[in-house]
Amino acid sequence: MDKIKIAHGSGGSYTHKLIDEVFGKYFDNNFLKRKEDSAVLPSSPERLVYTTDTHVVKPLFFPGGDIGKLSVTGTLNDLAVMGARPAWLSCGMVLEEGLKISTLKSIAYSMAETAAEQKVKIVTGDTKVVNQGVCDKIFINTSGIGFLPENINTGVENIEPGDKILISGYIGEHAAAIITAREKFNISFDIKSDCACLYPLIRELTSELDGIRIMRDPTRGGLATTLNEFVGDQNFGITVDEDQIPIREEIKGLCEPLGFDPLYLANEGRLILIIKNEEAKEALKIMQLYTESNAPRIIGQVTDEYQGRVILKTTIGSKRVLDMQSGEMLPRIC
Repeated sequence: MDKIKIAHGSGGSYTHKLIDEVFGKYFDNNFLKRKEDSAVLPSSPERLVYTTDTHVVKPLFFPGGDIGKLSVTGTLNDLAVMGARPAWLSCGMVLEEGLKISTLKSIAYSMAETAAEQKVKIVTGDTKVVNQGVCDKIFINTSGIGFLPENINTGVENIEPGDKILISGYIGEHAAAIITAREKFNISFDIKSDCACLYPLIRELTSELDGIRIMRDPTRGGLATTLNEFVGDQNFGITVDEDQIPIREEIKGLCEPLGFDPLYLANEGRLILIIKNEEAKEALKIMQLYTESNAPRIIGQVTDEYQGRVILKTTIGSKRVLDMQSGEMLPRIC
């Protein structure tokens, strides 16, 4: 049998066979082998951090990644930007009848490989099967647990005027990869998703620097929306220098005819860091060592002007307000 059937979600022999031949094979660890309803995990004196995310990307496979890799990196990054060390993941699968089991195996392998690279275990999960045409092949929910050291306390309440804003690399590459993979735009160029785990970089930043105010990964809504999340209802503003924002020329060329703004394109492997001014240059050096792209930048600063707003200083010397994204430029991207 090479395709998912409704019986695979029945809880009976088909379900158990699928668990053994796919999830048990690729996610193999002592917690999962017990086949219990919940995983009993060792405790720690550090604070627990818990997150969850659901992934519905289309297409399932795209340049630089796939829904499996994305489901792991996305959830691990949500833990990492809190300063937490990721430890465990759960995996909930909604499978459409007719999905090829070989496709499911490729996705499960990708998840297992990505988790193993970060020394994270997928310790529990669930599988449901729906009728053909209901869920577009596969949806994945992953929840994550990590440990937060006592000396790390980040949050918007820590941000102060004078703090610097850094981005760890080129923006917009994930959304651009999805656009080209969908093929309906008849556009072809060599751009891969930036889909990657941020914890190695964040571990180094938090171990070397004391002035980190807040960290975020600018996924849906991109750089501009994430910056707006920082300033909302606050007594400070943010100014950003357009000249300093790292955007590949290919991304600009893609966005212009489609009417997209690269500042709002999704990313899946970039870090926005707000840090006190005195440590900004050292943070930049660490980013340059721990990122594949050669484009970390100090892109702006926090100011006591423009309270509650993000202001872009353009290349021609003017200023414009960067608002929160109000719609969805490109649905089903993560």
